[in-house]
Amino acid sequence: MPKQVTLKFLILGDGGVGKTSLINRFVQGEFIDSATMTIGMDVFTKSFLIDAMNCQLMIYDISGQERFRFMVENYMKGAHGALLLFDITLMTSFVNIGKWMSLVNKYYESLPVILIASKYDLKEFSMVGDLLAKKTQKKYKMVDYVKTSSKNNMNVLEAFDKLTHYVLDLL
Repeated sequence: MPKQVTLKFLILGDGGVGKTSLINRFVQGEFIDSATMTIGMDVFTKSFLIDAMNCQLMIYDISGQERFRFMVENYMKGAHGALLLFDITLMTSFVNIGKWMSLVNKYYESLPVILIASKYDLKEFSMVGDLLAKKTQKKYKMVDYVKTSSKNNMNVLEAFDKLTHYVLDLL
């Protein structure tokens, strides 16, 4: 009988960067183009076997809208890791990474965070290069940097897989 572990992951980033689309692709295996704005927070679950361990992920889709930020703090506690998304076509979402990391650091000394470049299917419109993204990843001591496309299913599973492996190695 495999061991059972439940992990809480936060999905963070500005509104419209593709957090809900990334989760839907991972959990449901589908791309939903017309995702509506998350108000406050939604929770998704996904179970899978990894390294002979039955992992249940509790994925907290945190609203990126500034007006709901007061609610976010209620959901931050107890997390094992986070994916922090920015939209490669929207420089403000990249600039705001510092604000998100300040929020994370308010509650955690060293929460494993992976920086996610979302909407990579639109790379010809990218405002953020890999060099700048990797520099930011190192600046904030994030554990990895992954380029994803929920639309094309590029590296979606890999992003969650990397975070899960990283967290399991810490347990």
